[in-house]
Order: sequence, then structure tokens, then C-alpha cells
Amino acid sequence: MPAPSEKPLIAALDIGSSKVSALIVTKDDDGRLRVLGTGQRESRGVKRGFVTDMESSEVAVREAVEIAERISGVTIDDVWASFGAGGLVSDIANVEVELGGHQVVEDDVNELLNAGKGAIDRNGQVVLHAQPALYTIDGVEGVKHPVGLHADRLGVDIHVIAADPAPLRNIDYVIRSAHLGVRKIVASPVAAALACLTAEERDLGVALVEMGAEVTNVSLHAGGMLVGLRSIPLGAKDITDDIACAFGVQRRDAERLKCFYGSAMTSPRDNHEMIDAAPIGGDEGGEPTRITRAQLMTVVRQRVEELTNQIEVALKSLGFTGPVGRQVVLTGGGAELKNIADYMQGVLGRAVRVGRPRTLTGLPEAHGGPAFSTLVGLAMLAGQDARDLTDLPAAQRAGKVANGFFGRMLAVLKQSY
Repeated sequence: MPAPSEKPLIAALDIGSSKVSALIVTKDDDGRLRVLGTGQRESRGVKRGFVTDMESSEVAVREAVEIAERISGVTIDDVWASFGAGGLVSDIANVEVELGGHQVVEDDVNELLNAGKGAIDRNGQVVLHAQPALYTIDGVEGVKHPVGLHADRLGVDIHVIAADPAPLRNIDYVIRSAHLGVRKIVASPVAAALACLTAEERDLGVALVEMGAEVTNVSLHAGGMLVGLRSIPLGAKDITDDIACAFGVQRRDAERLKCFYGSAMTSPRDNHEMIDAAPIGGDEGGEPTRITRAQLMTVVRQRVEELTNQIEVALKSLGFTGPVGRQVVLTGGGAELKNIADYMQGVLGRAVRVGRPRTLTGLPEAHGGPAFSTLVGLAMLAGQDARDLTDLPAAQRAGKVANGFFGRMLAVLKQSY
């Protein structure tokens, strides 16, 4: 069997508001993805999904990738990166060509898709994804494989996701500053959906709520494609900050309180359970502040209620108002809050479950939670042979990059002098 370094490598990089995660995988002979290494660092210089400090972000990216390289024993030259900040827009473009009744061949499909390139222009925005979804034969919709069928007219629905160019350039620049190339920048909801939604869910209709640290993305999927997007500038980190402010504790202690004692559902026992909270500036070894779990729950619930109300508004604006049976799937780090699915199910009045990424061979258990759905989805998308009408222009501008770990180290040394 060839050594891992002789096989094609895929590197995924998720730059979030709370953490930067890297994943290196390879494709085995049977086509399955196998994890070689992972790396993670606290995110720095990212606010609400937008890069706000180039230097700090570049260091976090470089350290996360180098950890994954060290664990895997391989070096990478480029990455598939995520973008989950606000400003993403989703649209469906339709293109149709005349065939004259003859049998559809592959060249007809290619001609149709080439014609589709002119229909995906978004007035200055950068098109991240332009993927053909379902074809139309003489007005009959929902055709997945038109080759071999006879038709007078052949059409296609093209799923387009676009974003403003400046935030994307910042992501691209940060990664290239870490001496890595950018294969593609992927909209976070697209990657997360691939990782934790089933094909049947995406076909029948499902809403995916990706609860990040500072941004919650609500996306609607139907007919096998993403058909609508909304971004909410709130996330799990806002709950942490609320706890820190309410009880005068450091953020790391507030995060611990949220993870160990926080919940979206209250209980009569909360009034009797006492919790120790170390105040900011308190003497080392001094007496901690004691609060009841009910006090903590009051703070948590206020923010959870606000976020849930905004999610409900987003779902209604996307037209997700059909039968009660249509499901909502929660993913992202915020979905790890205890009983969050049960709470939202009661408020939204429809089935809600927590979506975890599909298990890849060799994926560490610590990376199997909903907080890593986007990261795993990036690797899965990179491993697919999906047709896309366009690539991100920033990836084409990246040019030649330093070769592997030692090449990047050399480039860093050169910049120091």
C-alpha cells in the first residue's frame, strides 16, 4: 500500500469566531475518506465571522495547520476554507436551450452549463457556488440525468451562492499570509449540510440551523439543494458573555459554567443546586461566589429565547411554514447546549434534532460533535466530483505558494528580515 504522502491529500480549514480547526484527509482506494490529522487553535482576530485582525488570524491559522501536519506526518500546500459570516445570498438561476427533438448527449449538457455561466453574474458579488441542481425536459421538472432522453428544450436550475468580495479577500489573504494556497472558499451552510443532513432530508425539505460562536446561519434545503439563507448575528459566545457579565467571572469560567451546568430547559431542582463561581480579581484561594443554578439558568434562557425567536422569524421569511412534520436540524457549537433541541421543538412547533457530522475513518471522537460539522463537510465536499460552473477568483489569484511546512517556515524567516 502506498504511503499516505503518495496519495492525494485534502486539507480543510474552518476559521470561526471561537476556534480555527484544520483537518487533513486522504482518499483510500475504495474512495472513502480517511483522516490523517487534525489541529485546533483558539480563534483570534475574527468577529462575527469577519476577519478583524490579519496578523492574529494568520498566526491561529498557521498553528492549527501545523498541528494537523505534525499529527499526520504530511505537509499540505493548499486548503478548502469556510466562510460563515453574514452577507451570503442564495438564488436559483434557470437556463434553457433548444435541442430540436434529438437525443440529449453529454455535449448538450456541457453547452447548457456554458450558457449558464452568463446567468450567474451577481452585480459585483463573488459567486462561491454555481452548481447545476435539477434539469428540465420540455417543461418537465426534476430530471436528474437527462443524457439519453429526447427533448425539444433542455433546461437546468443552477444553485448560486454569492457573497461580498471584501470579506472573502480578507479570508484569502489571511490564508495566503500563512503561506498556503486556497483551493476554494466554501459557504459554511453548504459544508455543514453535506456533513449532517441525509440526502432524503435535503430532498424532502429541511431547515438547517448552524449555531456558531457569534453567528447563526439558517438555511433551507429542498429538492436536494440549498434554496434560502439567513444570517443572525448571535451565537453561543453571546451566552458565555452574558454569564461573565451577570456574575462577574472570566470568560473561561463562564464557558465552563455554561457547558457543565447550563441548559435550555429549567427544572424545579435548579433553585436548590448551588454552583461556585470564581469572581474576576478575587484572591487566589479565596472564597468563590456561590450562585444557584436557577440564577444561571435565568441568564442562559434569556439569550436562548432571543436567539430562538430570531430563528423563528428567519424560518418564516424563508417560507418554512409548511406541515409540522418538516424538520429542523441544529448543528454548530451552540447545538451542544443541553436540551437545546427539546426547547426549540416546543417553541417552533416542529421536530428538531441535533445534527452531528458523519463519521470519517480515523476521525477523533473529540471532533465528532456538531461543532465540527462544517470542518468535516469541507473535506467531504473536496472529496466529491461535483460539477461547479465557477471557481472562486481568489483561488485563481493565489499563485505559487511555499512548498509544505519547511517552505512556509523559510518564507516566514524571510519576512522577518
